[in-house]
Amino acid sequence: MRLSAVFIPPAPAPLVAPRNLAPAVETSFRPLSLRCWCSAARRRGRGRVRFVRSGSALPGAVKRAVPLLQNETQNMNTTENLITTGSTATAPQPINQISKPVKFPAQPQEWKIISLRECPTPEAMQHCETPDQAAAYWKTHIASHPYFNSECECLVVFILNTRRRVKGHYLVSIGTMDTILCHPREVFRLAIMASAAAIIIAHNHPSGESTPSEADIKITRDLIRAGQLLKIEVLDHIVIGNPNHSSLRSMGYCAV
Repeated sequence: MRLSAVFIPPAPAPLVAPRNLAPAVETSFRPLSLRCWCSAARRRGRGRVRFVRSGSALPGAVKRAVPLLQNETQNMNTTENLITTGSTATAPQPINQISKPVKFPAQPQEWKIISLRECPTPEAMQHCETPDQAAAYWKTHIASHPYFNSECECLVVFILNTRRRVKGHYLVSIGTMDTILCHPREVFRLAIMASAAAIIIAHNHPSGESTPSEADIKITRDLIRAGQLLKIEVLDHIVIGNPNHSSLRSMGYCAV
């Protein structure tokens, strides 16, 4: 059986609040225990206290006093709320939202090529007709590329117009210390989108030796044959060392 205290005021005598107490029990800011509250009510002579069962009500009865602080903090994580909701008493933590990866829809889309950054180039370097000009362009722009890693082999394609002027460049692949993946599809993809008339292929050797390997000669000949089908001329393949560079066309390896 659950008991609760109900305060019943007398009818004839009006309620007068003392100076040192709150105006009414309902507006008191100090939560009192049941025994103290009953004793204070008897001393003030404001009525009598009767114990009734929980859930029952008497005619003309006033509900028991509730401190205002409980109403003000009802939305806070108090012990009563935590027991009711079944959560743990932990401090609020910041929510870290993980960005979801971009997923393209299944429907076809319209594509276009967008330039990433501007590469100011002197007028004398914009013409890439010799291996020295291609190596100078590499040292000016490729070495400062944010994704370039000098400890790995990096393959770069220079896009040229019909006058052999550089329109731009793009990083095709980043390999390991002595190996790099190269496929004609990735090499000519942006060259076709940018309407390139010719391209120059260049990659570095982390060892500093600019002598081309057998794999470099083989992939150069494959790219030249693929460029002949696409009507995009592969002018040269430059191997960048430290500090030298080698040209496969000057060495006679570009004949198919």
